[in-house]
Amino acid sequence: MNARLPVPRDTTDADIPAIREIYAHHVSRGLASFEEIPPDAAELAQRRRAILDKGLPYVAVDLDGKLAGYAYAGPFRPRSAYRFSVEDSIYVAPGLAGRGLGRALLTALIERTTAWGARQMIAVIGDSANAGSIGLHASLGFRMVGTFRSIGFKHQRWVDSVMMQLALGDGDTSDPPGGR
Repeated sequence: MNARLPVPRDTTDADIPAIREIYAHHVSRGLASFEEIPPDAAELAQRRRAILDKGLPYVAVDLDGKLAGYAYAGPFRPRSAYRFSVEDSIYVAPGLAGRGLGRALLTALIERTTAWGARQMIAVIGDSANAGSIGLHASLGFRMVGTFRSIGFKHQRWVDSVMMQLALGDGDTSDPPGGR
């Protein structure tokens, strides 16, 4: 990784407009999200708050004083047996892919969710042709666990969803600490 890359930081409420701009681009033009209508700032602020209220990370990177990408880890599924598994989401501003920002963000998520106590991280990648995201996850140790063929219909075509998984900390080699 380039030593000049920015270090991910915690997001703030003031980041919501930039987060909305980046996410709206991916919703409107891309396949990383299967949402079809970009949510408004209030909805994104509520979603961010729900992540933070669980003690999970929601981070950003800046370039030239402007938010250039963001990422967060949320619960993989709501049922209690999944409580040690998280799902990552990473979005980089248009035109900034391939600069290591996604790697910096995902690395921060892995470190922070491991410290939080998560044992598995799941990547649900929209579009099996998303070589950038698949390659990023593979380079950080995620393994391919499956592809749902034609699971979504967006931009007038059927779209796959790729599942990748990374064991965090002890993974499944020991019982999780009591409690949570």
